[in-house]
Amino acid sequence: MYHVVIGVDDDAEHALACVEEVGKMPGDASEKQVTLVHSFTDNPSGASATQIRSIREAGEYLDEHGIEYDVNEASGDPADVIIELAEEEDADLIVIGGRKRSPAGKALFGSVTQTVILNAGRPVMVTGVPNRA
Repeated sequence: MYHVVIGVDDDAEHALACVEEVGKMPGDASEKQVTLVHSFTDNPSGASATQIRSIREAGEYLDEHGIEYDVNEASGDPADVIIELAEEEDADLIVIGGRKRSPAGKALFGSVTQTVILNAGRPVMVTGVPNRA
C-alpha cells in the first residue's frame, strides 16, 4: 500500500494535478491511502480545511476513483507542516504542486516546494498544472 501526503494550497488546479498523479500510480485504488494537508497561515474566519475549494475538489476526485483519504489541517509554515506530517505518518511519498516563479520571486518569497524537496527525508513528486482545454 502507498501512503501519500499531498500538500494542498488554495489553488484547485494544483490540487487536481496532484491527486490525478496519485491516481496514475501503479496499483489499484485500494492500494493507495492519501492524506490531504492544508496549512493555514492566516485564518481569521476560522475556516476548516474541508471548506477550502481545492480540498473539496481533490476529495471529490479521490472519492470518484475509490481512493481512501483523510484531511489534515494545521497552522504554520506550509513546508514544515507537510514535512512533519509525512514523517509522523511515515508516508511513502509527498506530492506537491509546483508553480513558475522568477528567481527574484523565489528569493523574496521563498518556495514551499523548494523547501519540501530539500528538507523532506522521503521522495517528493512535484506536479505542474496541465493545460486544460
